[in-house]
Amino acid sequence: MRPTVSATTAVKLRVEGLAKRYATGDRALTDVSLALPAGQVLGLIGPSGAGKSTLIRCINRLVEPTAGRVLLGETAVTDLGRSGLRRARRRMGMIFQEYALVERLTVMENVLSGRLGYVPFWRSWLRRFPPADIARAFRLLDRVGLREQADKRADALSGGQRQRVGIARALAQEPEILLVDEPTASLDPKTSRQIMRLLREVCAERGLAAIVNIHDVALARQFMMRIVGLRDGRIVYDGAPEGLSPEVLTAIYGEEDWSAAGEAGAGRDAGPDVPDDDQLAAAL
Repeated sequence: MRPTVSATTAVKLRVEGLAKRYATGDRALTDVSLALPAGQVLGLIGPSGAGKSTLIRCINRLVEPTAGRVLLGETAVTDLGRSGLRRARRRMGMIFQEYALVERLTVMENVLSGRLGYVPFWRSWLRRFPPADIARAFRLLDRVGLREQADKRADALSGGQRQRVGIARALAQEPEILLVDEPTASLDPKTSRQIMRLLREVCAERGLAAIVNIHDVALARQFMMRIVGLRDGRIVYDGAPEGLSPEVLTAIYGEEDWSAAGEAGAGRDAGPDVPDDDQLAAAL
């Protein structure tokens, strides 16, 4: 089952025949195609090694796809050189599983790092951001409930607070889509629901499309507008959350595993969960 996108619906992101084979010969993705309309929040589910994190990283080319195309609006992201890719990444906000904050910097400085793609190097080096960027960062901290923590170091925050900073940083880019990689994997159930609710709300407020790699099927059912199930690097389900029947979950997770799919860590992909410094700099 694959939902159609009408001719009148604006498509923010289109993935066409995407494939990824690593140097080891391992195939992570095979012929993955999907269209993401404006304002839609799509959840990626599947077992460990299904290709969820790889797909997200191929979209913004933190991982280079082996074949296929990624189009952001009319821009073919997969055809861009270094400077064009830098401009395209401004339009794609990335939220990481392990937060990827600079621990020694303050909350405000971490949020302002979302503007690094827009300011001259000397301003970012000296941390001299334009007044408009600072005002925007304060508004975003208000929105995620952390204005009073603006001057606190990132390493003094709880896990839920760190993820809120990550959300604010991504929104500081003023992106067109969000790419979200397991935002609740390290959080307790209550905080996980709060973070997912916040993501849905900010996407609705800003008309943002989002792809969320989520390991918890119950959360996916509750907060996602559309579900894409991956298994062995291929799409095996694309439809509404209500369509996740036991038969569909068995097709995604396997006969023995699907009922445990909501447990912590069940959906963690092979590959790097924590981005290195180069990946983080590229994503911002």
